[in-house]
Amino acid sequence: MDPSIIKSKQKNSIKTCKQMKKIVIIGGGFAGIHLASGLAGKKDFHVTVVDRNNYNFFPPLLYQVATGYLEPSNISYPFRRLWREKENVRFHMAEFQRVIPEEKKVVLSTGEMNYDYLVFATGTRTNYFGLGNVQKNALPMKTLNDALELRNYLLQIMESAARVIDEGERKKLLTIVVAGAGPTGVEVSGMLAEMKKKIVPKDYPELTADDYEAHIYLVDAGDKVLATMSEQSQADSFTALTKLGVEIKLGLQVKDYVDDTVVFTNGQTIQTKSLVWAAGVTSSVFEGIPLSCYGRGKRLIVDEYNALKGMPNIFAIGDTSIQTSDIKFPNGHPQLAQVAIQQGRRLAKNLVAIESGKARKSFSYFDKGTMAIIGWNKAVVDVPKPRLHFKGFIAWFTWIFIHLIFLVNYRNRVRTLYNWITAYFSKDQTLRMIIRPESKQDRAA
Repeated sequence: MDPSIIKSKQKNSIKTCKQMKKIVIIGGGFAGIHLASGLAGKKDFHVTVVDRNNYNFFPPLLYQVATGYLEPSNISYPFRRLWREKENVRFHMAEFQRVIPEEKKVVLSTGEMNYDYLVFATGTRTNYFGLGNVQKNALPMKTLNDALELRNYLLQIMESAARVIDEGERKKLLTIVVAGAGPTGVEVSGMLAEMKKKIVPKDYPELTADDYEAHIYLVDAGDKVLATMSEQSQADSFTALTKLGVEIKLGLQVKDYVDDTVVFTNGQTIQTKSLVWAAGVTSSVFEGIPLSCYGRGKRLIVDEYNALKGMPNIFAIGDTSIQTSDIKFPNGHPQLAQVAIQQGRRLAKNLVAIESGKARKSFSYFDKGTMAIIGWNKAVVDVPKPRLHFKGFIAWFTWIFIHLIFLVNYRNRVRTLYNWITAYFSKDQTLRMIIRPESKQDRAA
C-alpha cells in the first residue's frame, strides 16, 4: 500500500480519537460496568474504567464464597476480557486520589488523566461507626478479599476447635456473632446455621454432639430483621432463621469488641472469636469535591440526571449517589444493585443524547422488588406491583434464577449453577480449603 495512504489513514484516526469525548468512570461495580457497556461501540466516546482491582465481582454472592459454596472465579470476571471486543472502552488499574474540576483532570495513583465527563461509581465501603476495635478485629463482608479472608478464618477456627481441650475456649471458637440483620447478615447467619447442622458433624468428628449447640447469633440495633422489606418477609425470615438455630437478638447495639468479647451498649456481652460485621456501609469522600456536595452517608448529592449540582461535567451513580428528585423516592433511592444498574444505563443514554443535541431524560427508578435467601429452599421475595410476597421453595428458586441472570457472563452462570446443583443434591460442597499466598518472609525462612 502507498505509504502516503497509510499516513493519511493514521492522521484521520488520530483526529477522530481527539474528537471523541473522554469519559472517565471511577469504579467498576454494577453502575460503572453498565454505564461503560451502554457506551461501548459508540463512536463519539472514549471510555476509561478505573478500578483498584482488575476484575468485576458480584457482591450479592460474596457470602457464598465466604462459606465455601462458590469459588471466587464464579462471581468475578476480568475487566479487560469483558470489553475485549469494544475498541472505545479501556480499563486502567489504579487508585483514585483527587479530582481537579477546573482543569477537568483526575489524579490517580498511576498518574493523571483528563476527562470531558467524570463519573463516580465507587459504591460503598464498610461502616464501622467509629468503633476502632471493631474495625481492627471484626470480619467485614464487602469485598472479594473480605470473603476469602472470612472463609480462611472460619475454617481455621474449626480446625482449632477440633484440637482444643478447654471447654470455655472451644465454646468461644464455635460461637459466631453476625452484626447487622439486613440481607447480608441474614444470608451469612442462615448459611452458617445450615453448615453447622449438615457439614460440621461430618467434617469434624472430633467435636461431640454438645459442641454442635455452639451459638450463632444475629444481632442488630434495630427492632426488625430485614427492616427494608415487608412485614411478611420480616416475620418469615425471623421464623426460618430461628428454626435453623440462629439466635436473633434485636435492639442490641455493638459498643466494642475486645479480648474476644462483643460488648453492647446495654452492658450485655457475648464471648466469641468471630464477629462478622455486616452492620452498615458508607460512601467515600473525594478530594476535590466540595463538602457541600455530600448528603446522608457521605453520598454525593445529584440532580435528576445524576449530575453534581454546580458541576455539570461530573456525575455520580449507584450507591455513592443520593438523588431526591424521584417523586417515588423523596429521601433517596435504596442502595441496591438494581438502582445502580438502571442509573448506569440511563446515564449512558443521557450522555449520548447530550452529544446528539437531544433532550436528556430524568432518572426514575423502576422497583422490581427485593429478596433475601435464608438457607436451602428458604428465601423471601417482595414484588411491589402487583404487591406480592413469596417464601419457601418458590422464593428460593426465584432468588437463584435472578442472581444467575445478573452474573456478568455465561461462564460465571454455568459454573455457579453447577456448584449450586451439586450442593443442593449432596447437601454439601467441596470448596472448604484454606489457601493463603506465601509471603516473602515465609519463603526467606
